[in-house]
Amino acid sequence: MADVKNYQMLIDGDWVDAADGGTFDSINPANGEVWSRVPEATEDDINRAVTAAHTAFVGGPWARMTPTERGKCLRKLGDLLADHSEELGRTESIDTGKMLKETRWQAKYIAEFFHFFAGCADKVSGETLPIDKPDMFVFTKREPLGVVAAVVPWNSQLFLVAVKIGPALAAGNTVVLKASEHASAAMLEFGRLVEMAGIPPGVVNIVTGHGEPCGRALTGHPLVARVSFTGGPNAARHVLENVKRNFAEVSLELGGKSPFIVFDDANIESAVNASIAGIFGATGQSCVAGSRLYLHEDIADEFLDRMVAQAQQILIGDPLAEETQMGPLCTAGQLDHIQREVAFAQEEGGKVLVGGKQPEDKSGLYFEPTIIDCPRQDLRIVDTELFGPVLCVQRFKTEAEVLELANDTEHGLAAGIFTADGARSLRMANAVRAGIVWVNTYRVVSPIAEFGGVKGSGYGRESGFQAIYDYTRPKTVWMNTSDEPLANPFVMR
Repeated sequence: MADVKNYQMLIDGDWVDAADGGTFDSINPANGEVWSRVPEATEDDINRAVTAAHTAFVGGPWARMTPTERGKCLRKLGDLLADHSEELGRTESIDTGKMLKETRWQAKYIAEFFHFFAGCADKVSGETLPIDKPDMFVFTKREPLGVVAAVVPWNSQLFLVAVKIGPALAAGNTVVLKASEHASAAMLEFGRLVEMAGIPPGVVNIVTGHGEPCGRALTGHPLVARVSFTGGPNAARHVLENVKRNFAEVSLELGGKSPFIVFDDANIESAVNASIAGIFGATGQSCVAGSRLYLHEDIADEFLDRMVAQAQQILIGDPLAEETQMGPLCTAGQLDHIQREVAFAQEEGGKVLVGGKQPEDKSGLYFEPTIIDCPRQDLRIVDTELFGPVLCVQRFKTEAEVLELANDTEHGLAAGIFTADGARSLRMANAVRAGIVWVNTYRVVSPIAEFGGVKGSGYGRESGFQAIYDYTRPKTVWMNTSDEPLANPFVMR
């Protein structure tokens, strides 16, 4: 236990323990060992963090900064993120099991999101209105909301932090960020960069803890004006209950079970590679994982032969090793859930084409790349998000048939379409019920493009210029330009 790293929370510019000294352990999923200890925030800690954010919003240096000055802070934060991508990536890999070569690349690329929002900070504007009253000059201005509660899961956490606090800070808000209880360390290391970027104390606060009491106290706090939540639907239901107390605005991103559709005219090599990346990249622990594969019956056998062969060659191992292609799952709960669902899918008639079990030569939370041939759409696994490297496969004959199958889901975050027919790609992109549609590519993002889902995948959008407007509200100002006295209100003319 001598090597266990002890972390503190960032509240009002100070690094602090929980008020009652409570902590919880973080497990390295590659070996099952405790590697760090994190504070377990109490309601008092949450109140202190929100109060600090509120004070910074209404009267601190942040409130007096011009949008251009705020943008400079965000640009500096992006620069620091790129400069420290190696150590941030290593911390995240140890804490989550994600591959180092992915986490450090992601940390460096996420710097672009902060640069993007830095440039947007002084581009938020109102408008003058051609009002229908004489002698009135009327205009609108956009104002920040106040304290934003940002709740992020452990996967892709630097990306999710960027698309939440980037626009929130650019618009002039302050933030209390709740890191995931499953992997908090990278967020706390990120907090040190916030300080180095010159962002004043209290503007960004980072707390750690579980849903109860930490998440409940934060999302329901009376001083919180907006909640930006990414996570599971059950936790989201609690969030919606909590905001009944403070009427905070809410955006939800709740994951998905995304269809990946391959037509008979598609470039099979490209589609196989994209599907491999879409389901086995990040060990399948991605909200946009292409976990439902629909293959046209004329190319299904060839496609699966190629995909199975590639899946069998994926090198599973230490996420810190450069040669590793797929690391472990993050939590034991995920592993148990996946094992149960794969077993039940086989009972329902699903056939495991490859994988389906833990590798025999590995300790830790590893699970093999798995492809299951599903004879029917109504198998439970087809619409159950596993958050792991498990792909469900079905065949189809017609465009109308696969469209019905793709939309037959509770979810609606992402979709992939592979076809050489441009007209078909547009028809499908328009008809698929998803917030993001990739055509002949998959799992790409940009700070310029909005991100979000429909149906059970939540609502609201992140990234893109419009995201800043979601962290503001318009104020309408009426100005009487006449020197004449106002009319007697009791004399109607």
